[in-house]
Amino acid sequence: MSTFQRITLAGLTLAALALPLGLAASDQARAQAKDAPAASAQEAPPVKQIALSEKQIQGVIAAQKEIDAVTDKMPEGTSDKPDPKIVAQLDATAKKHGFSGYAEYSDVIDNIGLVMSGIDPKTKAFVQPPEALKQQIAALQADTKMAAKDKQAALAEMNAALKTTPTVQFPDNVALVTKYYDKLSVLMESDE
Repeated sequence: MSTFQRITLAGLTLAALALPLGLAASDQARAQAKDAPAASAQEAPPVKQIALSEKQIQGVIAAQKEIDAVTDKMPEGTSDKPDPKIVAQLDATAKKHGFSGYAEYSDVIDNIGLVMSGIDPKTKAFVQPPEALKQQIAALQADTKMAAKDKQAALAEMNAALKTTPTVQFPDNVALVTKYYDKLSVLMESDE
């Protein structure tokens, strides 16, 4: 199980924001919208927003393959009681890449995900995540190709996520994540 899948399985409310801004009406976006109800069915804890550093983002990029190798060992559906050996491996790997532990690494990943949810993949322009989600909702409402039942379910999930989607509190995080957007988006794509 990859780090980004872990975030999804944890029920991160930003799962509904996985629809890229520029692709909201595309076939890919419709497919993701169909999957959104399953991905965000659980209540998610709010993102602990922190000011990111360039060193942290570089650490995430450097650590990702090793972290994924460890999380891939985790059996499905055991997020409530992870194996202490795996937790120790995650902590050790995170520390190796400059983090105080896996908890800090996880907070950094969550903050990167929050910022990335508001970045248009084509223009690299940033819109606060709630506004990006509103744009995606509007695009989905205008979609005439998606089945009504699927559209209704996706819209319900997206509207529910809108109520808990935070704005980015640290504007400098946007500049840092945008600077590394291409590398970070490759990491996310490889985790899907």
